[in-house]
Parts: sequence; C-alpha cells; structure tokens
Amino acid sequence: MAEMSGQDYDGTSTTLLLQSENRGDIEKRNVGGRRPRETWKGEYVKSIVYAGLDAIVTCFSLISSISAARRSSVDVLVLGISNLVADGISMGFGDFVSSSTEKDVAANERAATEWDLTNDKRPQLLALVQHYQHLGMDINDASTVVAIFAKYKDIIVDEKMTVQKRMLPPDPSEKPWRNGVVTFAAFLLFGSAPLLSFIVLIPFTNSDTDKFIGGCLLSALSLAFLGIAKAKIAGQNYVLSIGIILFNGTMAASAAYALGLILRNIAADD
Repeated sequence: MAEMSGQDYDGTSTTLLLQSENRGDIEKRNVGGRRPRETWKGEYVKSIVYAGLDAIVTCFSLISSISAARRSSVDVLVLGISNLVADGISMGFGDFVSSSTEKDVAANERAATEWDLTNDKRPQLLALVQHYQHLGMDINDASTVVAIFAKYKDIIVDEKMTVQKRMLPPDPSEKPWRNGVVTFAAFLLFGSAPLLSFIVLIPFTNSDTDKFIGGCLLSALSLAFLGIAKAKIAGQNYVLSIGIILFNGTMAASAAYALGLILRNIAADD
C-alpha cells in the first residue's frame, strides 16, 4: 500500500475542493426537479408509530370478533382491556430485548473490528481501499481517503463497520429500556382508541351495535393519524400512506369479524 501516504490539505487542495463544490451546486441547479420531502426524525418516532399501528389493529380486530359473536359491551371492555395490557407488556419487553441484543451485537462487532485493525492493520486497510474502488473511486483517491481515516482510530473502526460490515457502531447514549417503555405506552395509548366508544357512549345508548360503530370510526381516525405519521417518517405520499394503513386495518378487522360470526354460528348449531 505504497499509495496510502498521508496527504495534507494545503491551500491548493482547499481551492480545488471549493471549485468542486461549486461545480456540484451548478449541476444540482441544472438537474432541477422538486426536492424530496424531509422525513420526520426522532429517536422514538418509529417505535411510537409501529407500536400504535399494531395496537389499533390488534384491539380493533379483537372487538370485531367479540361483537360478531354478539357478546355484550362489558365483555368487549373486559377482554379488550386485559388483552391490551398483556400485549402492551409483551410488545414493550420485546422491544427492550431486541434493542439490547442489537446494541450488544454492535458492541461485540466493534470490539472485533478494533482488534483486527490493531493486530492485522495492513490487510484491513487494503480491504477498505478495495471496497472504495468497487464503489467507483480511483485507486489513488481511495488510498488517500483510507490513509487519512487511518490516522484516527475511532473513525477508521466506525468506517470499516459501516461500509464493509453494514453495521452502525453502538450508540452509548441509547437506552434500550426507554424503547421498551415508549413502545408499551404507545401500545396502550393507541390501542385504547377502539375501546373508547364503549365507555364514552354508555350515558347515551345501550346499543352494542352503536358502540361498535363508534369503535370503527375511532379506529379509522387513529389509523389515519398513524398513516400521516408513517408518511412523515418515510417521506411518502400522505393519501397513499393513509390508504394502505386503513386497508390493513379494514382487512384484519373484517377477517376477525367474519371468523367470529362463523364460530358463533357453529357453536349455535352445536
């Protein structure tokens, strides 16, 4: 790796870099087109959205099957709330275990990568140069980049993990228990939406059908909200995202309702 000698950025190199950036700006202006939508960033946003989606679909499907079996609103509340809490605990603990495992794997992989770069440095750096070449970088540029990175131990370790092992370095600030708590709270919050009508409508009607219809409307509104959130996260079209989420909830609830109706008829015949 004779080519991998350090290169300082003198005035000439800086001028060339600025000229390259100016050319890039001109090319961007020439390309035109609409700038892609910014995504919705946040440490726990994804956990909230996907836990909420799972909670609404699960709880709505449950009350659909119970309603199809012609059970009372009291049965809906008892079974719905108990199932909501049990599933919320399971989801939260599952998120905690998953996040902890992912963090531990990343930490172990980083330690192994650091050992390789300390005890077998030359082949590791050569492999990184070859990787950049495969991406289309010139051999001299690839060697220069790796030579600069190699001056900084933490940077070269993280770079090798990211570009070659397809793994992000562990984040010391990440707390897996927080992911579990957020998932649990989001599951309870959004999962309670289909059940609210069975509580709110108690003073106004005794009809279980009306309460079930109210649960359908609240579920649809909650799913639409999560569809908007999903579109913000992924930078997708709002209408398409809402449509997909509503379709998912409708299909799951319809299947649960139909199955409950069939099983009720079978039980009645017996």
